[in-house]
Amino acid sequence: MPLLNTTEMFKKAYKEGYAIGAFNVNNMEMIQGIVSAAKEEKAPLILQVSSGARKYANPLYLRKLVEAAVEDSGLPIALHLDHGDSYELCKSAIEDGFTSVMIDASHHSFEENIKITSRVVKLAHDKGVTVEAELGRLAGIEDDVNVSDADACYTDPAQVEEFVARTGVDSLAIAIGTSHGAFKFKGDAKLRFDILEDIAKRVPNFPIVLHGASSVLPEYVTMIQENGGSMPGAKGVPEAMLRKAAQSAVCKINIDSDLRMAFTAAIRKHFTENPAHFDPRQYLAPARELIKECVKHKLVNVLGCNGKA
Repeated sequence: MPLLNTTEMFKKAYKEGYAIGAFNVNNMEMIQGIVSAAKEEKAPLILQVSSGARKYANPLYLRKLVEAAVEDSGLPIALHLDHGDSYELCKSAIEDGFTSVMIDASHHSFEENIKITSRVVKLAHDKGVTVEAELGRLAGIEDDVNVSDADACYTDPAQVEEFVARTGVDSLAIAIGTSHGAFKFKGDAKLRFDILEDIAKRVPNFPIVLHGASSVLPEYVTMIQENGGSMPGAKGVPEAMLRKAAQSAVCKINIDSDLRMAFTAAIRKHFTENPAHFDPRQYLAPARELIKECVKHKLVNVLGCNGKA
C-alpha cells in the first residue's frame, strides 16, 4: 500500500464520528512506537512532520522511515507537513513525497491568507496532495510556532464558508481555545464548542482540525518531575473535551507534546534507575514503548479510531 492523502480518511471519519490522530514524528523510535500501537488497534494514521523536524532529521530520512512503516504495518498512513508557513515550504514537501500539507497563513490578513492558501491548493491538487489551512490563531509555543495570548484569536465562523469556497482547501484548522505546547492553560480549560457547532452548520461534512490538542497527561508530568525534570504548571486539554470534538466535525486531532513528554519521561526514569547505562538502545527502547502505550490510549479513548483502518 502506498502513502495516502487524507481525502477518504476524512470522509469516513466524518461519517462515523471519530477523529484520526495526527502524530508529530522526529525519529525512528517515535515512528515505530506510534505505528506499533496503530497496528495493534487497527487504526488509520497521519504522521506529520514540522519544519523543525525537517531541519532536525532531514525530510528524506523521515519519508523513508514512514514508507517502511507502511510496508511493515499495511496501515492507511498519510505523511503530512505540519505548519508549513510558506508556499515554498509546502512546494518542497510536495516534491519530497508528502501526501498532505498544511499551509499556515493565519498570521496574514484574511485576503492574503486566501491568496497564499489558494496558490498552495492549486499546486498540491495537481499532484494529488491534500491541503489543510488555518483560520484563527492558537496561542502557545511549539517548534517554529510562537503566538502570544494577545495575538491569539478565535476563528470567526462567518468567514469559514467564504474561505473554504474561495480556496478549495480540503480541511481547516480552527481556533476554539486549544493551545500549542505543554503549558496551555492557567485556569480551567475552556473550548468554544459553540464556534465548532456554528462552523459545522455553515460547512456541512467538511473536515475540521484541532491543533494544540495534547492532554499533557499528569502521569508523564509526575514521572518527569520525579526523575529530575521541572514542569510546574503543565496543563493540557481534558480528554473528555477532545472526545466530544472527535464525535462532531473534527476529523483530525494533532498530538505532539504528549509524545515528547512520554519519550522524555521514559528516558529520565531509565537513567534514574540505571545510571551506568550508556547504550542508546537501552534507554530508547523504553521510550519507544511508552510512546506506544500513549498512542494506544489516544486511539481508543480519545480519537475513537481504533478498528477503522
